[in-house]
Amino acid sequence: MDDKLKDSWGMDGPVSQKIKERIRKAGKRFHANDNIAEFIEDGELEQLQEEVKTKLQNVLDSLVIDTENDHNTQDTAKRVAKMYVNEVFGGRYHPMPRVTSFPNMGYKSMYTSGPISIKSTCAHHLQNIVGNAWVGIIPNGEVIGLSKFNRIIHHIVERPQIQEEMTTQIAEALQEYAHTKHIAVVVKAEHHCMTHRGVREHESDMTTAIMLGAFKEDPATRDEFYKICMSMKGHGQK
Repeated sequence: MDDKLKDSWGMDGPVSQKIKERIRKAGKRFHANDNIAEFIEDGELEQLQEEVKTKLQNVLDSLVIDTENDHNTQDTAKRVAKMYVNEVFGGRYHPMPRVTSFPNMGYKSMYTSGPISIKSTCAHHLQNIVGNAWVGIIPNGEVIGLSKFNRIIHHIVERPQIQEEMTTQIAEALQEYAHTKHIAVVVKAEHHCMTHRGVREHESDMTTAIMLGAFKEDPATRDEFYKICMSMKGHGQK
C-alpha cells in the first residue's frame, strides 16, 4: 500500500470507509447523485478531501505525468480534490441550504421561474452538463422566496448526475420545500460527454420535463406552462 495513502488515513483506516459503514448500517444507498451529508461527522470532510487528493495523485502518476517537476500539475491533485468535495460535487457532501417559507396571501395561480443555470457533471464520464432549468408552481398555503428555487436546483445538480434523474430529483425537492404537489420542471442542457468526446456533436441538446399535480392532470395548465417557458429568456437559444 502507498505510504502517503496510509498516512492520510490515520490509525482507523480511510474516512470514506467509515462513512460507507454508517450509510450501510442505516440501510441507505450512496449512489453518485445521492446526498450523504447526514452521515459525515465534523472534521471528516477535510479528511475526505485529503484522501481524495492522495488517490488522485496516484491517478496522475499512472497517467505518466511528472507532477514533481511539471509546475503546471504539482498541485493538481489538491485542487481537484477540493473542487470535487466542496464545489462540483458539493451537493453530495453538504446539506441542503435552509429553505424558509412564508404564508401565501391568496395567490392561487401559476408562477414560473427561469432560466435557472444548470452546471452539473455526467456520472458516466465526469464531463460537464451545462444548460438551464425552468420551473412552474401552483402554490398552496405556503410559498418560498424566488431565490430558493435557484438554491434547491443548484444543490441537486452539484453531483454526478444523469439528466433524467436530475430532473426528477428537482421536481420532488420542489414539491417538498414549496409545500405543493403542483410542480413542473423543464431542463435543457448540453452534455460535454457528447460534444467533447465520442461523436463530438456540438449542435445537440437534451430536454427533459417532469409534470406533477395539475401540470400532469390538466392539459390546459401544462400548455400554459410550456407557452410561458417558450416566451422566457434562454428557451430555444443555444
